[in-house]
Amino acid sequence: MDGARPLPSRRRLLKAAALAAVPVALFPATRAGARPQAVDYPSADWRPASSSNYTASDRPMSYSIDRVIIHVAQETYADTFAIFQNEMARVSAHYVVRSADGHIAQCVRESDVAWHAGNWDYNTRSIGIEHEGWVEQPSWFTDALYEQSARLTATICDAYRIPKDRAHIIGHYEVPGSDHTDPGPNWDWVRYIRLVNLT
Repeated sequence: MDGARPLPSRRRLLKAAALAAVPVALFPATRAGARPQAVDYPSADWRPASSSNYTASDRPMSYSIDRVIIHVAQETYADTFAIFQNEMARVSAHYVVRSADGHIAQCVRESDVAWHAGNWDYNTRSIGIEHEGWVEQPSWFTDALYEQSARLTATICDAYRIPKDRAHIIGHYEVPGSDHTDPGPNWDWVRYIRLVNLT
C-alpha cells in the first residue's frame, strides 16, 4: 500500500454529490455564443437532428459527395427543427436557412447521411439544404435567404470539388423517384447559381 493515494473524506464525497445535483443551467456558459465543434460551416448554429433521423457515416471516405440538393421545408424555421428532432419523423437535412435574415443552422454533420432526398443513393452522395418557407409563397425567398444559402452552397462545392452548376446543384423535385415539387417554380435558379458562382 506504500504510495497509494488516500481515500477521499466523507465530507469531500458529500460536497461532490451536492455539486453534481445542481442543475447545469446554474453555471455560466464557458463562452457566450460558443459553438460546438460539430458545425462544419463556421457561421452556423448547431441544432442537431435526432440520431434516429440520419445515418452516421464517415463521408467522403464511405461515400463520395457530388451534389447539393435544395429544399423548401413547407414549414417555419422553428418547426423544421421540431420535425428533425422528432425521433419518429425519419427525416433530416444537413442545414436549414432562415427566411428573414438568411441565418443558417446545421442539423446533421456533413460526414453523416441526412435523410432528405427520399432516395438512398442521392442521400449518400449529397448535402441537403432546407429553406424556411413554402413553395407557393415566393415572399419567403428573401435576398438574405438567397445570398446566405448561395454562400453555404459555394463553400460546400469548394470543399468537395463539386461543379457549381445545375447538374450538381439540384432541386428535390429532380431526385429520381421523388414526389416532391420543392423548391418549386418560384425558386430563381438563374439568380441562385449566379450567386453561388460569385461567392
